[in-house]
Amino acid sequence: MTIETESRSALGELISTLQEIDTRWCSAEWNLHTTDDIAGAHRALMHILEASLVGFFEQDPAHPDFRRITTPSRKLTGDNSDAIYFDAPISAEHAYVIRGNLHGAAYFSLTVEEGTADGHMASGTAGILNDENMETDSNGNFTLYLGGPKKQCNWLALTPDASRLTTRHYFEQAAPVACDPDQEPRMHIECINAAGAPNPPTDASVASGIRRVCNVIRSRTLEMPPLANSEPPPFVSLTPNEFPAPVKPGSFGFAATDAHYSMAPYFLGPDEALVITGRWPDCRFANVCLWNRFQQTFDYRDRSVSLNRAQTVIDDQGRFRMVIAHEDPGLPNWLDTEGNPFGLVFWRMFLVEGDVATPTAEVVKVSELKS
Repeated sequence: MTIETESRSALGELISTLQEIDTRWCSAEWNLHTTDDIAGAHRALMHILEASLVGFFEQDPAHPDFRRITTPSRKLTGDNSDAIYFDAPISAEHAYVIRGNLHGAAYFSLTVEEGTADGHMASGTAGILNDENMETDSNGNFTLYLGGPKKQCNWLALTPDASRLTTRHYFEQAAPVACDPDQEPRMHIECINAAGAPNPPTDASVASGIRRVCNVIRSRTLEMPPLANSEPPPFVSLTPNEFPAPVKPGSFGFAATDAHYSMAPYFLGPDEALVITGRWPDCRFANVCLWNRFQQTFDYRDRSVSLNRAQTVIDDQGRFRMVIAHEDPGLPNWLDTEGNPFGLVFWRMFLVEGDVATPTAEVVKVSELKS
């Protein structure tokens, strides 16, 4: 006889959600029309599922710990080859102390997100500390505080809807740091007003965890309309091969408020390349990444699919010329499409000083490049 439990009901909901995602999100309803499109959607779903299990299945704001959001084999929500991200659950009912190190990062920040307690996408950003407005010692060590009595520095208040914090370490090095285990920063978060040890798992707590997982995967699939079917934020262009002016994202959920963003799709035939010219701004960090339609970076372990300023060859005038192409054109600053005719090009620029030039792009024949 089957024993009916709340966790079993929640598991059934998760299975039904996965089936609905397969039927709808992995289909023409989301503009997916080929076997490769469907396989890509299933791969993205597995990455989202893994991230939801790692970050959301068992979480306790009274006893949080930092967990890495993305890795070279777990890609979602616009990951980055030059960054290492962590997050942890929090609650306005508690106060926290965080100890860590800049680890040589070109830029570090901690952002408080709202509306994520049940696994949903962040509804907004409720506060940020970065390495410019916080104190560190000569070795890059820091101690930060969230909630509780106001402190003179290194402190953020927690709004009633504060539910998660995200940390960002960005690096500008010759090789992608996201695939180098020696580059992974170490941080510790402690709830300073927790009342004793956490309760043992129960039927209700396991069911709640499964339902959070369900909400995570739903919010990042069925609740994300196809790119061409929704009104994009101002930093996103729907026109292939044409970048919008880089702008700050404001309080856009999960965005970094210190950054200027610009994103556009590329579309290239088998004998075409996209030549991009521009100039990096004066800033703390900047790079460009190639993503697939599911906002996953291409393979940065074995291919050149992103460029930061340390990796970019520039001319005597400080300008760059990048080439997005299916094969190596034998020129500097090649970005490898992995043979994908369609993808997304995403620019990030942190703590910009002065004007930001919009990169310009032109589709050319590969034969023209080689000649």
